[in-house]
Amino acid sequence: MFISGVERNAGRHPRERERGEMGGWAIAVHGGAGVDPNLPKERQEQAKKLLTRCLDIGISALRSSLPPIDVVELVIRELESDPLFNSGRGSALTAEGTAEMEASIMDGVGRRCGAVSGVTTVKNPISLARLVMDKSPHSYLAFSGAEDFAKQQGVELVDNDYFITEDNLGMLKLAKEANSIIFDYRIPLCGAEADGPPLKMNGLPISVYAPETVGCVVVDGEGRCAAGTSTGGLMNKMSGRIGDSPLIGAGTYACEACAVSCTGEGEAIIRGTLARDVAAVMEYKGMGLQEAVDFVIERRLDGGGQAGLIAVSSKGEVACGFNCNGMFRGCANQDGFMEVGIWDQ
Repeated sequence: MFISGVERNAGRHPRERERGEMGGWAIAVHGGAGVDPNLPKERQEQAKKLLTRCLDIGISALRSSLPPIDVVELVIRELESDPLFNSGRGSALTAEGTAEMEASIMDGVGRRCGAVSGVTTVKNPISLARLVMDKSPHSYLAFSGAEDFAKQQGVELVDNDYFITEDNLGMLKLAKEANSIIFDYRIPLCGAEADGPPLKMNGLPISVYAPETVGCVVVDGEGRCAAGTSTGGLMNKMSGRIGDSPLIGAGTYACEACAVSCTGEGEAIIRGTLARDVAAVMEYKGMGLQEAVDFVIERRLDGGGQAGLIAVSSKGEVACGFNCNGMFRGCANQDGFMEVGIWDQ
């Protein structure tokens, strides 16, 4: 099953623009791909309200002429601070019962980027990734090196307990009892029926698949693009596991043409270099944004990988695509278009 586009909420859907035609600003956010069709309505509404709040924050910032990279950081900080999705507070826990978080951010102007992995005390990993980009000679710092850099930069630090919720402790207990990696027991199925063939990761069976990584992509009225992604990873993951979210070109990418943030099975996204491929087919095949997103979701997820992505183009277009039951997402543009959705219509 392949799904693209977003549910109608208000406004006018962004049109495909002619080559060279410049649009206004646009923004998209996601809270993860893979949603149980029986997800309680209350949970759906909570997710939609959070995505709407984040869109409103981003829209206000864009109207105030904040640069796209600043808007991305601002929106993802909001998502990291709310325990609803799997990033920052509310992150999935390792087999040892700790939160190990990762994030990346990329500015399409000059293709500048920063990423962090294995952070355990940084309240907002996306802001540390931004500092790696702006204040270090490197693009990627991890584990103790990232923590030391955070202290040097004076970012807000908290005890690891801050990130741990009762829900996540319960998820970890279930995962250990099942001797399995679990993405999120609140959303138990994605792309497969309970009695269907087992889902796999890197060829190995997993009992539950449902990621809730967060991300944001932004383009301003001058066509400048930026993207960011943040996550706690997998529930009951091995300590030291790194997914696609902090990997530039896999989970996050921004250039002159577009900005992309991915979510889903990290191992499949890494193999397919999903985010960079969207830009590549636009650049080398001349595809439009939605066509590029559709092509990548259909052609680059091998081995039954489950994933989704959001994207904006330098022309002010916005698009999304996913190959599972749903994706928490929202988008808006300068023309007055705004949508928040989970399913496809």
